[in-house]
Amino acid sequence: MGTTLAIVDVQVDFCPGGALPVVDGDKVVEPCNALMAHFEAEGRPIFLTRDWHPANHISFEENGGVWPPHCVQDTPGAEYHPDLVIPASAVSISKGTEPDKEAYSGFSGTNLAQQLRQGDTDRLIIAGLTTDYCVLTTVLDAIEEGFKVVVVPEAIRAVNVKPGDGDRAIEKMRRAGAELAKLATVLAS
Repeated sequence: MGTTLAIVDVQVDFCPGGALPVVDGDKVVEPCNALMAHFEAEGRPIFLTRDWHPANHISFEENGGVWPPHCVQDTPGAEYHPDLVIPASAVSISKGTEPDKEAYSGFSGTNLAQQLRQGDTDRLIIAGLTTDYCVLTTVLDAIEEGFKVVVVPEAIRAVNVKPGDGDRAIEKMRRAGAELAKLATVLAS
């Protein structure tokens, strides 16, 4: 069994200047690049999730959702952050692709769990955006699927719709069984 890296939703629309910007969202790029370079050098699997919404997605305000339109399929905002150095071996997982289904988690409506099991993964290192939504739900679903989960705090950022949402999300992940490990610790393992 092995360790796999999952980078969650580091997309243009979630970074400063995007349609749904996270404060300092672009600050996760450097640690995510370090993680991907490490995993690539070790020959370990790398997955990147992305919101890939149709223009009429249920999460958008005009369709009764709570968010402005973001990460619409085939638009510049849906692209991965341009400074991400994505290895050719990395696998992209698109979520939120159905107009009437919300999908915060990388496991929601995708075959991510199946691909991880086929690759003999038992442990996931998770980083990306956003701490209080897509990272949180991906972590909780990974644990529910039976994977050990490690979250890298330097490589996540929160939306914080309500002040403290990010901190509460981290506590929820910990209570569910996720471990938090510093970037240097992960890179040394």
